[in-house]
Amino acid sequence: MPAPPFASAKHPVSKTRPYHFFIFLALFAAPLFAIHLQLLNLPFFWDEHGQFIPTALDLLRTGTWIPHSTTPNVHPPGVEAYLVLWYKLFGFSIPLTRAAMLVLASFGLLFSFLLAIELSRGTQGAPAFLAPVLLVASPLFYTQSMMAQLDMPAMVLTLLALLLFVKAKYLAAALASIALVLTKETGLAVPAVFFVALLWRRDWLKASLFIAPAGALGAWLLVLHHGTGYWLGDPGFAHYNVTYALHPVRVALSLTRRVYYIFFAEFRWIGTLVLIFAAKRMKVLQSPAWRVTLAAACATVVLVSVLGGAELERYVLPVLPVFYIAVSVALTYLSRRYSLGATVALIAGLITSLFWNPPYPFPYENNYAMVDFVRLQKLAAGYAENHLPERRIATAWPYTAAFKSSDYGYVNRPLQVIETHDFHASSIESLPPDHFDALITFTRTWASHGFISILPVKWLLSRYYDWQPDISPEEVGALGLTQVASWRLRGQQIAIYVRGAPKPVWRISAR
Repeated sequence: MPAPPFASAKHPVSKTRPYHFFIFLALFAAPLFAIHLQLLNLPFFWDEHGQFIPTALDLLRTGTWIPHSTTPNVHPPGVEAYLVLWYKLFGFSIPLTRAAMLVLASFGLLFSFLLAIELSRGTQGAPAFLAPVLLVASPLFYTQSMMAQLDMPAMVLTLLALLLFVKAKYLAAALASIALVLTKETGLAVPAVFFVALLWRRDWLKASLFIAPAGALGAWLLVLHHGTGYWLGDPGFAHYNVTYALHPVRVALSLTRRVYYIFFAEFRWIGTLVLIFAAKRMKVLQSPAWRVTLAAACATVVLVSVLGGAELERYVLPVLPVFYIAVSVALTYLSRRYSLGATVALIAGLITSLFWNPPYPFPYENNYAMVDFVRLQKLAAGYAENHLPERRIATAWPYTAAFKSSDYGYVNRPLQVIETHDFHASSIESLPPDHFDALITFTRTWASHGFISILPVKWLLSRYYDWQPDISPEEVGALGLTQVASWRLRGQQIAIYVRGAPKPVWRISAR
């Protein structure tokens, strides 16, 4: 029997016995659960309680696919449907949610291993084992693997679709692609690459299978438009993630940021140097399997650079396993001494980056800073619940959601909140004083003052990203508010101000 077009002719596609599959799944799941065990009770973070958990709970409790507890948007409800299956079996809880996502992440490690086997054929040693190790050591995968968000599931399904495609299981790859686009709409880049690859071979029948994912996404958009009147669910979401994001300067900066994160950030420059050194000898990269894999990775990077106003690093999570597989293969072309040294240095750098914050702005969810962020917000919410139960509290989204329900792990009973878009002085000053009695401010993103103070950086952020400094304590005081509590933790801060308070009553610095 001839080898499939996207498999090596010398090395036919491997056949994995079912029990091997579950053995390796357990092998990857055990350490992943172990390193997250202490965080299973961690309250939800940012978009979790701002978007995805409310959507899942609406589906669980009312059967509605379009949320009413939060603003609907274009994201398909695949992840929420997955979580609801767990909730129906075991009941809703934060630890169960985190465990469910870790199960999914374990499959991601398994699929990265199996894909690495296919892509490393013809090389020496066993590079396929290194790829999932590097992925586990990555700060972004560490945080996203337990979070109820879209990008880690999108990574899992991207790897599965690629694996099935290079093994020439086209119908299964098309089904995986449908699941991918119903998890995250930008996953459409992957089946689009498959479609073009098969058209290039003039295999019209197999290519037609990969029209189905676009049809599935189109069906979701019809449902969304019928329920909301908007194709993307909400005009504000559409403006921020399409109109705003499509500015040529923002697109260029977003693409630059993507390339920097994949190839240089978190000590991945070590892997990039290895790739550069070994590139000319890596004939394996010329195989059809590698070509379609790299094309899918590039298409994903381009699409998430063009769309998405937030420009979060988690958008490129589906691409990181491909980078690590390539590095793992490249290391086989180095001498044993240099290969071992580069491997140890890269793993050590990734682990260090989990706890070390870079000297430039980055989303907290990229590393352990998200845990500090959640713990600070939990402390402030506890204070507000005990000392300000009848006060109207102004704060920024999505912290407002944390006060509205006990589902998210912050309060035991709902508190009155008023939402402000940000903590710019103009935003706070525009709130009618008789509409709120307390204000909670917090460090929304990591922003090194040294980096922000660089004039070209400051101009760029102000001109194209509407950056302004947050309101100062002195400006808050001028509004008749007194700081009554504050907490600091590894460079982050949260503070509570109350109107008419005679003096500060609570002030803590945790370092």
